[in-house]
Amino acid sequence: MNRPLLFLDVDGPLLPFGMPAPPQRSAAPPQPGVNPLLARLDPEHGRALSRLPCDLVWATTWMDEASKVIAPRLGLPELPVVTWPDEDDADIRLHWKTRGLVGWAAGRSFVWVDDEITEADRDWVSAHHPGPALLHRVDARTGLTAADFAVVGRWLTGL
Repeated sequence: MNRPLLFLDVDGPLLPFGMPAPPQRSAAPPQPGVNPLLARLDPEHGRALSRLPCDLVWATTWMDEASKVIAPRLGLPELPVVTWPDEDDADIRLHWKTRGLVGWAAGRSFVWVDDEITEADRDWVSAHHPGPALLHRVDARTGLTAADFAVVGRWLTGL
């Protein structure tokens, strides 16, 4: 039996847009020529993600760069990456990732962690995905929190 998938966005969930992380939480100090937002990564997120009973997949505009730049800072291995279609979705109510993630899941149970999920996305996935799915919206100001990991973990273990 296939393990559930966890589609993971970077900007917002892992790189919060709020205040920078305190130095003791920062994965690495800012360096010249390096994206200063990377200092906001919390290395505990990598450990927490690794403990979840699922297969992690990057679902981000960072594409392959997520495995090259983000994963090592979080102690994660190289992960599969969802590739996005070049054309825009005709349904402007849906997030542009929604249809692609359902297609990529191909019926497997999945969690989608993102800061831009709406009720329209939840409704569409419910109507078009045959397996269980949790669309979990993260507050982009704070990024992933212990409460977010608890919700996702409970859902995954309840499958």
